Amino acid sequence: MTSASEISFDGVSVDFGDRPALSDVSVTLTERRIGVIGSNGSGKSTFARMLNALVLPTTGQVRVHGLDPAGQAKQLRRRVGFIFSNPDAQIVMPTVAEDVAFSLRGRGLSRTEVAERVAATLEAYGLTAHSAAPAHGLSGGQKQLLALSTVLIGEPDLVVADEPTAMLDAANTRRIGNHLLDELTQQLVLVTHDLNLARRCDVVLRFEEGRLVERGEPDFVVDRYEREHA
Repeated sequence: MTSASEISFDGVSVDFGDRPALSDVSVTLTERRIGVIGSNGSGKSTFARMLNALVLPTTGQVRVHGLDPAGQAKQLRRRVGFIFSNPDAQIVMPTVAEDVAFSLRGRGLSRTEVAERVAATLEAYGLTAHSAAPAHGLSGGQKQLLALSTVLIGEPDLVVADEPTAMLDAANTRRIGNHLLDELTQQLVLVTHDLNLARRCDVVLRFEEGRLVERGEPDFVVDRYEREHA
């Protein structure tokens, strides 16, 4: 029986035209903090995007917390929150508070309930003073905190973060990393080039040329990757 927090890939391949993005990936994951590393073009972002049906398998079967992305995309996206490397891609409303509230549309909540949840979320991520500010006018680090807020206010079961610190300085990388790895209670899939963040996960997957070449204890997998790319 599939675990409520299980991610399963069975013989999954993805082709973009005549270009294979993933080849015969099989893996079952139940760990809470899952790191994903690999070179540019290795397939790691394709793997991540399959977790909320942004990409569907060409062959093979995917199950995410018991759901089939190919046939249950709508249900899956209500349960999987996705954070992109560029937070501007996720801003849809003019102000910070409006952007956070947008994630609660269609949830059947009253205006009072929405306002209370938005206020609590902004407080949790240090954005209260910016609630009425133009969302696109925030700093890079603040925008990524906003992206995190808009995802987490929806209370997803799984958070997928695709290189969420790629555009951040060292201080904001630590801040976002700490939020994701230390404070998040949901299952996390973290795609990252920051190997220090990968080491803090419970398990690390390594992709190369569209294949899952390694899955194991973070320090072991990261150390081997560093040696091979020195």
